[in-house]
Amino acid sequence: MTKLSVNINKIATLRNARGGNVPDVCKVAQDCERFGAEGITVHPRPDERHIRYADVYALRPLVATEFNIEGYPSESFIDLVCSVKPEQVTLVPDPPEAITSNAGWDTVKNKDFLKQVVNKFHEYGIRVSIFVDTDLKNMEHARLCGTDRVELYTEPYATMYPADREKAVAPFVEAAKLAKELGLGLNAGHDLSLENLAYLHTHIPWLDEVSIGHALIADALYLGLENTIKQYKKQLI
Repeated sequence: MTKLSVNINKIATLRNARGGNVPDVCKVAQDCERFGAEGITVHPRPDERHIRYADVYALRPLVATEFNIEGYPSESFIDLVCSVKPEQVTLVPDPPEAITSNAGWDTVKNKDFLKQVVNKFHEYGIRVSIFVDTDLKNMEHARLCGTDRVELYTEPYATMYPADREKAVAPFVEAAKLAKELGLGLNAGHDLSLENLAYLHTHIPWLDEVSIGHALIADALYLGLENTIKQYKKQLI
């Protein structure tokens, strides 16, 4: 069964826009779990423009499912993750000024660095996932880095889906098959939505987890959070 991990960054963005603690990031995370989410994802950035480091510490004792912290493995990020000890850390190649994740790792070029970081997190018993595109060389070298999983960067799929969904999904299926052959766990995320999620899952049913934030939170404005989470879970059956 593919798990749904809800990225709550946009909840923090809304809170920070006004100050105070409305909406309450911790309460929303617990509500997401209560409504059926099997994981909570956060992506703290150096400028703390949405999720703050303090949020990550506050969430750790409250998250009862799988806690996934994603981000660029800077020294401060590594220290945070090792201190919090989530079930999973997802390594993304975002520069500090990036608005959102917009590329997978070049695991060939960054193999030595990533291997060192993966080993560090493994010392703390943390499962590691590396954010990658569908380039098969990057998939192969991700395994050489010692990662447990890879997360497919699905924005290209989502962008092409409305025009040609068969063409959109094809490279992701190929990459997913290679990940399976290499013995890697498989996650997916970025721009997945109620429109395109079921089709991706139908073609890659062995996905371990999808991480969804922006579209899910936007849908919740119209459908309500509980109903939205249920609707997303239906796409993964």
